[in-house]
Amino acid sequence: MKGPCLAWHCHGVCDLRFLWRVGSQGDEKNSYSSYRFPPGIVHRAIWLYLRFTLSLRDVEDLLSERGIGLSYESIRRWVNHFGSLIAADLRQRRPKPHTTWHLDEVYLKIDGRMVYLWRAVDAEGEVLDVLVQAKRNKQAALKLMRKLLKKFGFVPQVLVTDHLPSYHAAARGLGIEKRHERGRWQNNRAENSHQPTRRRERKMQGFKSRGSAQRFLSTHAAVYNTFNVERHLTSASTHRTFRAAAMATWREVTAAA
Repeated sequence: MKGPCLAWHCHGVCDLRFLWRVGSQGDEKNSYSSYRFPPGIVHRAIWLYLRFTLSLRDVEDLLSERGIGLSYESIRRWVNHFGSLIAADLRQRRPKPHTTWHLDEVYLKIDGRMVYLWRAVDAEGEVLDVLVQAKRNKQAALKLMRKLLKKFGFVPQVLVTDHLPSYHAAARGLGIEKRHERGRWQNNRAENSHQPTRRRERKMQGFKSRGSAQRFLSTHAAVYNTFNVERHLTSASTHRTFRAAAMATWREVTAAA
């Protein structure tokens, strides 16, 4: 083994030892005693899967190259079990959202049936919430709006949607129709926020059920918010600072998970 190959191999071994050493600290406190691998490796697998557009088998191969032999089913169980806990902590650490909210819905095909993914984002692209529902009517719009108002505890100054009548009916029912704005181009912020979901949907070859779609998309949104530093709007040095801060937040959350 020569040159770059040796360096790459050594880096992989060091990476594995680091994850094992860091992850082994506080195992009893974090209740990882029933898992074959320490928390550091579990969290790395979860991070890879949620942070990047990778399949479970992709993550399995990446970890295998680092000398970590596990199955993609193990990664699936880790994401399902720990992902929602990590996402909840990430959401608690986020600052108060912008007072302009954008709402939009897009269809999902699950088990041969059409359902709708309702999404709310603020003016800065922060995903406020996602909700998978069977209908595209006033009741569905109301459910999303009520959930948002209860979650954040304030009424937005501006509520932007497309021309779907359900939004206006729901806003009128809540008494906030004067804050409601509609326009074809005004809601690009929400429409563009569906793109990461579409990429994941294709990589996962579709969602298997409404419940699994809701769980995954809620978890994915929290991780996406943390690492979405909008590279195109910042300088290289600022981008590195924001990226390091996002990674530090992730490490703090997983250390306390």
